[in-house]
Amino acid sequence: MTRQHSTLSDRIAQGRGMAQADLVLKGGQILDLMTGAMLSGDVAICGDRVVGICADYEGKQEVDVTGKVMVPGFIDTHLHIESSLVTPFEFDRCVLPRGVTTAICDPHEIANVIGPDGIRYFQSASERTLMDIKVQLSSCVPSTDMETAGATILAEDLKPLMGHPSGIGLAEFMNFPGVLHQLPDVMEKLALFEDVHIDGHCPLLQGKDLNGYIAAGIRTEHEATTAEEALEKLQKGMRVLIREGSVSKDLHALAPILNDVSAPYLCLCTDDRNPLDIAEQGHLDYMIRTLISLGVSPLAAYRAASLSAAEAFGLKDRGQISPGKRADIVILNDLQTCEVADVICGGTWVDDAAFAARDLIDPVGRNSVNAPKVGPQHFRTAGNREDTDVIGILEGKIITEHLHEVMAIEDGDKRPDLSRDLIKIAVIERHGKNGNMATGFVRGFNLQRGAIASTVCHDHHNIAVVGADYDDMALAANRLGEIEGGFVVVEGGKVLAELPLPVAGLMSLESHEVVHDQLVALRSAARDLGVTLEEPFLQLAFLALPVIPNLKITDRGLVDVNKFEIIS
Repeated sequence: MTRQHSTLSDRIAQGRGMAQADLVLKGGQILDLMTGAMLSGDVAICGDRVVGICADYEGKQEVDVTGKVMVPGFIDTHLHIESSLVTPFEFDRCVLPRGVTTAICDPHEIANVIGPDGIRYFQSASERTLMDIKVQLSSCVPSTDMETAGATILAEDLKPLMGHPSGIGLAEFMNFPGVLHQLPDVMEKLALFEDVHIDGHCPLLQGKDLNGYIAAGIRTEHEATTAEEALEKLQKGMRVLIREGSVSKDLHALAPILNDVSAPYLCLCTDDRNPLDIAEQGHLDYMIRTLISLGVSPLAAYRAASLSAAEAFGLKDRGQISPGKRADIVILNDLQTCEVADVICGGTWVDDAAFAARDLIDPVGRNSVNAPKVGPQHFRTAGNREDTDVIGILEGKIITEHLHEVMAIEDGDKRPDLSRDLIKIAVIERHGKNGNMATGFVRGFNLQRGAIASTVCHDHHNIAVVGADYDDMALAANRLGEIEGGFVVVEGGKVLAELPLPVAGLMSLESHEVVHDQLVALRSAARDLGVTLEEPFLQLAFLALPVIPNLKITDRGLVDVNKFEIIS
């Protein structure tokens, strides 16, 4: 069932019932997100648009949806498709059947590896996917000057990318200190996008500094991790995006502020969610059912998932099942549990035939891992200070603690101390630019043996490796170069599990089902090494992001994010 674009005349005639509608959904009910009422009557679709509701219609094709509830297609208001570990086409096939008909993505992961070509790849893919992928233009490549990325994108590089049909505006502005201190390159980007949407990213920012950040024209923000933080941002005019990813889990903390009054100003997003969690829990459908189970009204939950999201990002053609809107419709077996029966996206019935009819394009960013070979000696941490800065993981958050531990110096090296859960972490520059490498310590993995390494390392995507054994750390890091990037788990000189991600070291060429199975094996191998984190691989990736408090590590060293400086 593939719908074509319709003419204005056809839409009016079919909406009036003067001509048969292209498709009619009969016998179901609509959850009206304006009033909360359940509306009866047929839904008439002409091409890619809804043209009639609450009346009897005849259609060239009619589908009986008796006993089912229809809601508008869900809108993920902020995510990085690369973090799903599959290409945009496999992401489409993975989450569209769960009701996500619009995804507002920031391709800054691939942009940090291969620059504007990565953004162009996503723009081209958006022209061919069934779901509507909106491609924001990446604002911070790299996120700061305290890391080595594969590319640097300035305002002059963004200008030629503007005007694409998938565009909304400027993606999350992570360098909030750069905004507050009015750095020249930051000001150029803000000025270039002054009249369009600018997405925010300002964890823990408050008071006058938050005022100044919002005054720059930044309208939405997804980094609130407490109700108090979210409320201040709401009260100062921001639309707050409630996030539930594979690592950043803020849904339970922010659920109490979502109600029928606040719902128009709150949206839902996943940011970073992998196929394992999508398969086992869900995507936005999981967020909706969880919110309802926590006592949020269905009206507020479904409104945040669609209508509020559309209005927050200026998408006036969607968010409701009403005449003139895009025919993005989720047909539910059950409203409370968000059990999806069928999905219509832009008038197209979502099924295997529709996915098979897409015009795919070749991936980009192959052979992007160009790190120097390393040996066990490279993981020594020299120094004459026993007082040691330690990254403390807070599970379910990308915010970390800045801990201090006294660590003995043996033969000029600080060794991992497994009894205190202090293991070695290293970041190795992999873009072939300078060969930088930095080491430090992290607490929270509970790793007892072996090593874990990854090229998914936000946002510069260098190699990050943690381990209890230097030989295993070297093997894991070097193996990533052989498989063009990905995840590797090593113990005793052997690779226990791996997931190749040859597309810029970020995305697999396999199906989301295959990636799911590989992630199951990886997670099992990590647990065999003693790891207790639910999602150790993406948790590792965020330890290198120097725009998230409090202590992080890049290829240039440990970063005190609060001071926004590298610790000497």
